[in-house]
Amino acid sequence: MTAVSREAIDAALATVQDPEIRRPLTELKMIKSVEISDSGAVGVEIWLTVSGCPMRDEITGRVSEAVSAVPGVTDVSVVLDVMSEEQRTALREQLQGPTKENVFNAPGNTTKIVAVASGKGGVGKSSLTANLAVALANRGLSVGLVDADIYGHSIPRMLGVIEAPTVVDGMLLPPECFGVRVISMLPFKPGGITQAVAFRGPMLHRALDQFLTDVYWGDLDVLLLDLPPGTGDVAISVGQLLPRAELLVVTTPQPAAAEVSIRAGMLAQQTHQRVLGVVENMSGFPCPHCGEPIDLFGVGGGSLVAESLTRELGTDIPLLGRVPFDVRLREGGDAGVPLIISSPDSPAGVAIESIAGTLAAKPRGLAGMSLGLTPAGRK
Repeated sequence: MTAVSREAIDAALATVQDPEIRRPLTELKMIKSVEISDSGAVGVEIWLTVSGCPMRDEITGRVSEAVSAVPGVTDVSVVLDVMSEEQRTALREQLQGPTKENVFNAPGNTTKIVAVASGKGGVGKSSLTANLAVALANRGLSVGLVDADIYGHSIPRMLGVIEAPTVVDGMLLPPECFGVRVISMLPFKPGGITQAVAFRGPMLHRALDQFLTDVYWGDLDVLLLDLPPGTGDVAISVGQLLPRAELLVVTTPQPAAAEVSIRAGMLAQQTHQRVLGVVENMSGFPCPHCGEPIDLFGVGGGSLVAESLTRELGTDIPLLGRVPFDVRLREGGDAGVPLIISSPDSPAGVAIESIAGTLAAKPRGLAGMSLGLTPAGRK
């Protein structure tokens, strides 16, 4: 019989990541004890961050699988315990530092930040944002999504997110669905989905700031923000809290909607942000009976917005894509299963995937960041 060494067990445990934090359990000091019997049976005690940890079964399964793969192990038992307040504080400081900060403004952070904006409601901005987030995650990117529409939050339903964030010493671990980490106002309302949010401007700013500073996002490739319609408090706060954020403007083909969307893009002049591009949603689609094109909401709105912003801002603002009208996009949002998952080969799914490909092709950059360089001969 092969003798099981503690080193081999520790090496196996080092491959197990916490599902929410995405760091090895060994690095997070979540291994309480390991006992190895002469017969090859291994007992592992794990510190959970909180007693009601929603990932307890997932952690147990991952530990059992990793340890079972060690040669000579005949049986694995996993016992769960709960961290003390001191341990949780130490973990939070390990992940966030002694003081909470907006990590997206920290030197060296290269997360691509995209704020999805529209001039008015009803253009499908949230549906598009949710599907883009999942499409980017499907490409292997680490994606976070902030439902910044504090009053009219809808992202949890569209992604089927039902779990509240896990709270560790004031640090929020966001729930994940379809590979996207999500934070929204919904779990912070005691009255649930029907409770109205009666916040004035400063409180909206504070809520958004907490979504950025209190949440442990980890190392994201992309952070998407679903902004409320218009050019109000939240849009201005994003410019202040996330100066590197780029705007993605959503419109429908209807000229009346396009004119309002131009204003959403023009806010970039005042917030000193870059407009990444324009997406036309609810574009024409072929009649299912005769194949003739049907333009429910007119034509040309996306091109109008892109051309107007290019002219007014003095830089090229591309039309990144046109997403055809598809009732399945609405149905998927209501059911919590995005179109990009349920019908990826549909015309709308293909269009969204193409836009996601354009976003993914733009690398995480250093634009707007200090490189810490000084002229030669100076210290």
